[in-house]
Amino acid sequence: MGIYLNPDNEGFREAIDSEIYVDKSELLTYTNKVLGTEQKNICVSRPRRFGKSMAAKMLSAYYSKGCDSKALFENKKIAASASYREHLNKYNVIFLNIQNFLSGTYDIHDMIGNISLKVITELLEEYGEFAGEKEEFLPEILSQIYSKKKEKFVFIIDEWDCIFREKKVTEEGYAEYLDFLRNLLKDRTYVALAYMTGILPIKKYGSHFALNMFTEFSMTNPRILADYVGFTEEEVRDLCGQYGMDFDEAARWYDGYTFKRNAHIYSPKSVVDAMLNEEYDSYWSQTETYEALKIYIEMNFDGLKDSVIEMLSGGRVRVNTATFHNDMTTFHSKDDVLTLLIHLGYLAYDFASQEVFIPNYEISGEFKTALQGAGWDAVVKAVDKSEQLLRNTWNKKEDLVAAALKQMHMETSLLTYNDENSLSCIMSLAYYSARIYYTEIRELPTGEGYADIVYLPRKNHLDKPALIIELKWDKSKKGAIEQIKERKYGKALEDYSGNLLLVGINYDRKTKKHECVIEEYRKPQA
Repeated sequence: MGIYLNPDNEGFREAIDSEIYVDKSELLTYTNKVLGTEQKNICVSRPRRFGKSMAAKMLSAYYSKGCDSKALFENKKIAASASYREHLNKYNVIFLNIQNFLSGTYDIHDMIGNISLKVITELLEEYGEFAGEKEEFLPEILSQIYSKKKEKFVFIIDEWDCIFREKKVTEEGYAEYLDFLRNLLKDRTYVALAYMTGILPIKKYGSHFALNMFTEFSMTNPRILADYVGFTEEEVRDLCGQYGMDFDEAARWYDGYTFKRNAHIYSPKSVVDAMLNEEYDSYWSQTETYEALKIYIEMNFDGLKDSVIEMLSGGRVRVNTATFHNDMTTFHSKDDVLTLLIHLGYLAYDFASQEVFIPNYEISGEFKTALQGAGWDAVVKAVDKSEQLLRNTWNKKEDLVAAALKQMHMETSLLTYNDENSLSCIMSLAYYSARIYYTEIRELPTGEGYADIVYLPRKNHLDKPALIIELKWDKSKKGAIEQIKERKYGKALEDYSGNLLLVGINYDRKTKKHECVIEEYRKPQA
């Protein structure tokens, strides 16, 4: 048992001994399946606070010959798998946390030399008679051990991409590091499994991928490992039940990451902190400051500000993720910035539609904070006024609502304001505070059309009226209300038993005037 070769299981033991531990051990079913196959190289990229290191420690505890982990896994989900006992503590494991090595060296060349020295030293202690000389090339020593002992190695490399998040690293340093990993892992018979974790996908090296033998599971497409990105809806429901917490509020705060195989993935650390503190709040800033987001949204790429405002209002934006260079220093377009924000967890990505959006209330708050002092004061001011706009809507103060919308249009003229879609975006931003009390639904289908925006009260705010908002362009406010009535939009909410307000809004391009009419809807008597 060593530090890097065949480490103990204390890291994983600490995780399962914590007050909250969510069992993700079925990930081992997949790694056991690909062990020793052409799919044995796995690169998993996730944002901070999404459990990457915990998973790495779990894999190390399971495979390492340097410990006995039966007691840690016997009551976990993996124990039901047919492959469980076959691979438990049966492999030489080499565990490397690259961030620790990078922090203790001056440059990439020294870091690589330090990694090789530390691992070779432990290999010689364990396999001296089979391992050759200390000065030899690390892959050569590993090859000699395998040739004579027929023992394969499981490589677990945590924070593998940290050098690509460091501005001080040169292009030559990047290339040297990628060559090191390629020579260590590619086409090596001694590799049973290579599992790398990081925040970014694998760095593109010129026109090629130096590590093209890896299967990547990222925030743009986690493939069959989607359940292990964060907490699933079922897992969060269970935690809410255990801690007496409101599940709907958990969903509002921390849900929103959506993938083909799982439409509801929650930010895990935030959920854990909320349960332990018995309070829903933003816990994101405990591991990331808003300045990190501010740096990227201040980048002056065409259309970036419009996209951020549209997403802040609840909308989605198309993005091309293919141009991203998989580092934090090379940006050529708005799409590159948005793609990085996906990998950092600030944006969610719909692979099918190729659209990005702000996933939840916690992250929306991070965006709002980051906008302050970034030249976006008008947007922040408008958002701050949204609570008063909402109250004026409840009180049917039509003139005040129209005036507030006009002011927002004038002050936030970052959007091309020339159609009903952009009007809808401004409306959602104007009613930013509504998401505290409501679930917003755009284009709600009805029997005879679609309601532009509908706000349905959350179960803790049923004293608030539901809102049906119809938007018109160069028409009339009365026309908007009449359309709601003619299309029987209220019928779509016939199971809703609370109060209901109809809100008609028209914008006249010639006069630059907003008009508003608000009526209380009364359901027809049966």
